[in-house]
Amino acid sequence: MSKSKFEISLESGIHQHIHAMAGDWEGATKTWFEPDVVADESPMRGSIKPILDGRFLLYQYHGSMSGKSFEGSATIGYDIANEKFQISWIDSFHMGTAIMVSEGGSVEHGFSVLGSYGGPDIPVPWGWRTVFQLNEPNQLTITAYNISPEGQESKATETIYRRIS
Repeated sequence: MSKSKFEISLESGIHQHIHAMAGDWEGATKTWFEPDVVADESPMRGSIKPILDGRFLLYQYHGSMSGKSFEGSATIGYDIANEKFQISWIDSFHMGTAIMVSEGGSVEHGFSVLGSYGGPDIPVPWGWRTVFQLNEPNQLTITAYNISPEGQESKATETIYRRIS
């Protein structure tokens, strides 16, 4: 019996590579509300685990911003048929009651996805690009960039994790 594309990916493809991100993580997050001005730097803890027989990763995290706690969750997947990464992301700080859906492709040591956000207070949507990079087996960096409607991109958050298990 031949193996499915997913089984092959899990053994030697993209799914095997992103599963290297699974584990418990501890680090710090920097936040910028305006270019080049760090507004906050706080501790962050995260957990990434495979779900649904390894088809997806569930990333759950908690930290604080200016002393106020927040938490979030992202379901990370790789769509084999369409050859793209996809993420659904929710949290108690940035997204309010909305779900951001992002998609994109591979980058060195990881992947980059692009989503957008807006609403009554932001009638012209802004882009939000998130990059996950496992630069070494025990260091994971998650960087997010705001993209203005005019296309200007600036760093919004950067979490540098060290693996704790």
